Amino acid sequence: MEDERKNGAYGTPQKYDPTFKGPIYNRNKPFLFYFNIVKCASPLVLLEFQCPTPQICVEKCPDRYLTYLNARNSRDFEYYKQFCVPGFKNNKGVAEVLRDGDCPAVLIPSKPLARRCFPAIHAHKGVLMVGNETTYEDGHGSRKNITDLVEGAKKANGVLEARQLAMRIFEDYTVSWYWIIIGLVIAMVMSLLFIILLRFLAGIMVWVMIIMVILVLGYGIFHCYMEYSRLRGEAGSDVSLVDLGFQTDFRVYLHLRQTWLAFMIILSILEVIIILLLIFLRKRILIAIALIKEASRAVGYVMCSMLYPLVTFFLLCLCIAYWASTAVFLSTSNEAVYKIFDDGPCPLTAKTCNPETFSSSNESRLCPNARCQFAFYGGESGYHRALLGLQIFNAFMFFWLANFVLALGQVTLAGAFASYYWALRKPDDLPAFPLFSAFGRALRYHTGSLAFGALILAIVQIIRVILEYLDQRLKAAENRFAKYLMTCLKCCFWCLEKFIKFLNRNAYIMIAIYGTNFCTSARNAFFLLMRNIIRVAVLDKVTDFLFLLGKLLIVGSVGILAFFFFTHRIRIVQDTAPPLNYYWVPILTVIIGSYLIAHGFFSVYGMCVDTLFLCFLEDLERNDGSAERPYFMSSTLKKLLNKTNKKVAES
Repeated sequence: MEDERKNGAYGTPQKYDPTFKGPIYNRNKPFLFYFNIVKCASPLVLLEFQCPTPQICVEKCPDRYLTYLNARNSRDFEYYKQFCVPGFKNNKGVAEVLRDGDCPAVLIPSKPLARRCFPAIHAHKGVLMVGNETTYEDGHGSRKNITDLVEGAKKANGVLEARQLAMRIFEDYTVSWYWIIIGLVIAMVMSLLFIILLRFLAGIMVWVMIIMVILVLGYGIFHCYMEYSRLRGEAGSDVSLVDLGFQTDFRVYLHLRQTWLAFMIILSILEVIIILLLIFLRKRILIAIALIKEASRAVGYVMCSMLYPLVTFFLLCLCIAYWASTAVFLSTSNEAVYKIFDDGPCPLTAKTCNPETFSSSNESRLCPNARCQFAFYGGESGYHRALLGLQIFNAFMFFWLANFVLALGQVTLAGAFASYYWALRKPDDLPAFPLFSAFGRALRYHTGSLAFGALILAIVQIIRVILEYLDQRLKAAENRFAKYLMTCLKCCFWCLEKFIKFLNRNAYIMIAIYGTNFCTSARNAFFLLMRNIIRVAVLDKVTDFLFLLGKLLIVGSVGILAFFFFTHRIRIVQDTAPPLNYYWVPILTVIIGSYLIAHGFFSVYGMCVDTLFLCFLEDLERNDGSAERPYFMSSTLKKLLNKTNKKVAES
């Protein structure tokens, strides 16, 4: 409101009185008046964040219905002039006044709401009315429905509420930003501590979780048996599920003995399966826990690896900036197309026009109220017809560069953690700067392999984008076969993308270990994992569980702490917490930021686990513990597998 008072109807600065804090024209004018509130329903509101119609400050809202044509030659014109732009002089024709926006075409009885003048719309016997009318004259000789005013008033009120909401959120950020940073630092420290403590607590957490699952299933079986026994003899409990049929109220099934018997059988089968898996996979679970503990030690010795996600984030920001700037340049490299717009009936509406000569052209004489406005960027040359292809190529290059950046990070981290595993005396044989050395090797020797892997993934991703585009274009079609085919293609390429990401990740680890090309590394990694598929599955599920537990612990703890702090429920720092309009603004920011931080830390830790796992499998297949080919695994893994190095045993 303050900005609107400092500017005139067209945003032009006004003269100020030194004794009054505000423009002279707006003194004692507390209400904002819209010339044509119907335009507030225009889609431009979403782009400009304001109604595309002149707005002035007035002393009071209009209390009567008047059109400019009727008021011009009547006693009401002096009253009408107070709703025209400041300094309006009646020295123009009617068409020129309305075309230039000097005065509104019509005044509608209005009431002030939040210092804005909104139409005084009321319902009479279920019919919307303004005054005593269900329609109104728009000032250009045609009558319109009251619902147009209702829609415009809703959009204007929505813009007002959106502005107020944005300002309040901005105010909350200005007074709480440093507390938000403190919350994110706490999340960072907790993530680091969780990873370090995994070397001591990983086994305890995994076994406690397995035992709890077994106990919960056992209690479920016991509860189902008790309910099955309780319903014995009750009327209607012996009805079979087939005889009962489908019921929308699922609580009906809980009164049948057969339902609880089915639940008990299902839970018993699950219990037996889990116990059998635990018996036969116990050693593999122990190996997975040992690898997770070893990964925690490796991260502790290569601590700077925790900061590498910042490098990846910075490089991804550069890729996004390059893609966005190129996309905007391509979108705006067309010729500006102007079209004729008119609120009234005009046969030339939507025709192209030239804004420089429009005022003196035949079009302006045929439609006096028409305007020549910018519509879009376009053209008919060969370059313009190729723009869609250029945008697709730009998106493809973005995917390629982004995947290359991610691949570079994976190879760098894999190289650093592989140097830890293949050090015979840990950590004495570890290089001085393993992360920087791995980064240099990746850029110097493996750029082509990384680019090739990123290219394969980018091709699949751009095909998925094209399929999504075609799916949006074909949504209106009623061809069921086309929809089915499109759904199948989208599903297949989604699965293909997931598989290529998995294959690329392990191929990059093999590149970091042996320095072979992409195809050789991908083949070796794939067959190595297939030969140890059960170990892969066990390790994957154990690490997924620990990562889920860690994210829930970190995000939940920091989120609860932020909630109690910003809602003034911690008495020790009750007066320290800033006053807020919406306490959920900093709380949500802290929760989302904590999740991203935990995800960044655990992505490094996950890369460490995968690298050590592949190194462990290679160690088992290539070495035999002799003096020439000793095992490089940790002593815990050797003890689990009953492996020893002969040289160590003899000494």
